[in-house]
Amino acid sequence: MKLLIATSNAHKLKEILTIFSVDGLQLLSLRDVQDAPDVFEDGNTFDANARLKASTVAKHAEMWTLADDSGLEVDALRGAPGVISARYAGEPSDDARNNTKLFAELGATKVRSARFRCVLALSDPRGICETVEGHCEGHIAEAERGENGFGYDPLFIPVGYTETFGELEPAVKNGMSHRFCALQHAREKWSAIFQNERESWNAY
Repeated sequence: MKLLIATSNAHKLKEILTIFSVDGLQLLSLRDVQDAPDVFEDGNTFDANARLKASTVAKHAEMWTLADDSGLEVDALRGAPGVISARYAGEPSDDARNNTKLFAELGATKVRSARFRCVLALSDPRGICETVEGHCEGHIAEAERGENGFGYDPLFIPVGYTETFGELEPAVKNGMSHRFCALQHAREKWSAIFQNERESWNAY
């Protein structure tokens, strides 16, 4: 079966291709799709954005499509940056400016609990979707640390560790991250689909 990964984020695509492996499943990217649509993510939730991306691209490409929407939720900021994580400091998206704004908003706040959240949507070629979710709990560091990863990784310390995602080796991060957890749920929930190519959810 061929499965299209609907993301234009090279970092996300690399992580998904590294983490996700199912026998008989061939993963494709938007580079493999002619005139792939540029989906404007205007949903109020990760679920809504993931569904929008998956269904739009699936209908265009006429094939099963997996889309990811994810971000950082900081408790002291009432869940911000949340669904606007990539553009927290405005357009165009800039990791350095987003991190600077997050530190400024937190200030000297002592309660720095946070989580990375990921929703994956799987759409059939008609645009009908189901979703799964994964998250990784942790807290925000006092300063940026590490050169690995992307986005807010240099700020986020997962539970049970003293290093940020930016300091941890990619293989360690990829074995516990929100995206890893979501992909594990996807493999479990949709294994029958991945192993038996169907025309739609209710094909049989």
